[in-house]
Amino acid sequence: MSSGVVLGRFILRPVRPISCLGRRGISGKALRDPTYKRPKPWPYTEKKLTFFDAFFMRESTTGRMDENSKIVVVEGPIGSGKTAAAKKLAEELDMLYVPDGNLDMHYVNSYGFDTRTLDEQLPASCQSFDIKHFHKEPNDRRVALMQCLMYKMRYRQYVKALAHLFSTGQGVVLDRSCYSDFVFTEAMFKSNLISKEAYEMYYRFRENTISQLLRPHLVIYLDVPVATTLQNIKKRALPDEKDSKALTEKFVTDLEDSMKNKYLKDISSHAELLVYDWSSHGDVEVVVEDIERVNFDNYEDEDPKLRDWRDLGDEWDWHKHRKMYADRQEWLESFFIVPIHTAPELLVEGDDAWVYNNVMESAPGNQYNRGFNASLGDKGILFK
Repeated sequence: MSSGVVLGRFILRPVRPISCLGRRGISGKALRDPTYKRPKPWPYTEKKLTFFDAFFMRESTTGRMDENSKIVVVEGPIGSGKTAAAKKLAEELDMLYVPDGNLDMHYVNSYGFDTRTLDEQLPASCQSFDIKHFHKEPNDRRVALMQCLMYKMRYRQYVKALAHLFSTGQGVVLDRSCYSDFVFTEAMFKSNLISKEAYEMYYRFRENTISQLLRPHLVIYLDVPVATTLQNIKKRALPDEKDSKALTEKFVTDLEDSMKNKYLKDISSHAELLVYDWSSHGDVEVVVEDIERVNFDNYEDEDPKLRDWRDLGDEWDWHKHRKMYADRQEWLESFFIVPIHTAPELLVEGDDAWVYNNVMESAPGNQYNRGFNASLGDKGILFK
C-alpha cells in the first residue's frame, strides 16, 4: 500500500456548532475557532437519557455535533507505535482517546478486585487465561476462549466510544477496534492454535453483535514490514513478549496478510482510509494535515461509504442510537448469547462450572450489584 494516501478535498472553515454531522472535514487545533466551546457534556455514565429530557427539556443529540464529531480508529502491527500515535492524534484533534480492549476489563471487577487471584480455588478448565499466558502457551485449549473474550472487550470499548460521541459530541480516537479483531482469529486458525469449530463460533459471535454498531468514519493504518515488527517486539522487550512462543514470523505474517487483504479491503468500502509507512514512525502532524483534507460529505446516494452515519434520520433516530449505546449496554451484550455446544474448547464441564460460579459469586464486589456492597464501602443501601 502506498504511503500517505489521502482521499477528499481540503476545505477550510471556522468551527461553529451545527445540527448534524454534515460538515465536510475534521479540523486540527490550528484550524479550530479558539472561541468555540462544545455544549456541556451529558453525564451519560451517571444519568440515562429519558423521554422527558429529550422532549420537554429539549436535550438535543444532533445539536451537540460539530465537524470533529467522528469515530477514528488507528490500526497497526504489534509494536508499531500505534498507541502513542493514537494518543497524540486525539490530543491534536481535541478528541477522546479510547485504549485497546484488554482482559483486565474482564478479570478485574468494578471494585478493582482481580479475580485471577482466585485461580488456585478453581478447576484448571476455569482458570484465567490472558495474553501473557498466550505468549507462553499458545497451544492451550483456552486460547479460543481468550480470543472470544478479547473480541468482547474490544466490542465494549467501541460501544463506549459511540456512547461518548452521541452523548457529548466529542469525537473519539480508538486504539484498534472490534472490527479488526478478527485478524488475530485468522492468524490463530492458520497456525492451528484454535479449532475449526471455535473459529466458526467466533464468527457467529461477531456476526450476531457487530451489526448493532456504526462503522468508523476514518481508519488510519500504520504500515510496518514483518521484519521490522519482529525487531520492534524484541527491541521493546516486554516481559511477556520477548520470549513469546506465539509471535513467530509466520504468525506475524498471517496477521499482516489478514489485516491488509481482508480487513482494510473491507473497511475501506465503508470508511475513509489513510495508510502510512510507519517503519521509522512518522509525524502525527502530517497525519493531521491529511485528515483535514478528507471530505466526509462527498458521497453519491448509492455509495456505501459512511452509509451507517448517512442513513441516520431525524433527531429521534439519533436519540434512539444514543440510548442504545449509552443506556442499553446489557441489551447489546445479550447478542453474545448463542449456543456454543459445537465448540468443545469454549465449553466447561457442569461440575467445574458449579465450582466456578460459587467461587466468583463469593468474590469481593461480586456478591451484590454495584452500589449494594456495604463491606466495600457502599453507602445509603437502605434507600436504593
